[in-house]
Amino acid sequence: MDSAEPKLTDTGTAGVIARPPLLFLAALLIGFVLDRLLPLSFPVPGGDLVYWSIGGSLILIGLAIFAAGVRNFLRAGTPIPTNEPTRALVTTGINGWTRNPIYLGMFLIYGGVGVAAQSSWLLILTLPLAIAIRYGVVAREEAYLERRFGDAYRDYKARVRRWL
Repeated sequence: MDSAEPKLTDTGTAGVIARPPLLFLAALLIGFVLDRLLPLSFPVPGGDLVYWSIGGSLILIGLAIFAAGVRNFLRAGTPIPTNEPTRALVTTGINGWTRNPIYLGMFLIYGGVGVAAQSSWLLILTLPLAIAIRYGVVAREEAYLERRFGDAYRDYKARVRRWL
């Protein structure tokens, strides 16, 4: 596993608003509660087979991307939880394609569940969830990684897109 090994200048953490899996879980739970309390019709034409096929495909692709991101972090010996200091800047493998493979995978899984469950609320809640992840998690992580890894992270950021 290749990972950049720059001089570490910050040993704190990113200080994200909440652990990302908890944000996704909260959005799922809120969406399912809203489905029960304020049901909305699902605006996408198709039958159960179409919804399950599309949703299942998104879930499988999301799981693969998520697992590749986790595997990269584990191989580099850097923790995945956002409340622990990052030990290595992982820039290869799936991280050479997207800077946030774990979150990208989570979004695909979340969207897949929304489509498979035919939940308009889950799909509507994607926007506030994306805003929370982008500004409450990713922006803080990026600022932290710039402090921690300096030019190595800035170079990586210039080479690799945030999402796709």
